[in-house]
Amino acid sequence: MRIRIVPVVLAVLLLILQWQLWTGRGSMPDVRQLQAKLVEQKDSNARAALANERLASEVNDLKEGLEMVEERARQELGMVKPDEVFVQMTK
Repeated sequence: MRIRIVPVVLAVLLLILQWQLWTGRGSMPDVRQLQAKLVEQKDSNARAALANERLASEVNDLKEGLEMVEERARQELGMVKPDEVFVQMTK
């Protein structure tokens, strides 16, 4: 009788493990679903990173843009700030 109990117990354990593999947490369908979510999240992160780069570029342009406008106004129009003296030298 003991000889027949061991294979039955092993078969039951094998069925339990197979059940966990196909339906439990970390099962094959669960892993596929998580992989799909991971790909979707990576795409979302890439889009967000691109948007962040664009915004950082716009902020940088706005910060430096005023200096560029001021420099161009000084060179092309001869504009000066208060308390400055404009001296133009020709070549």
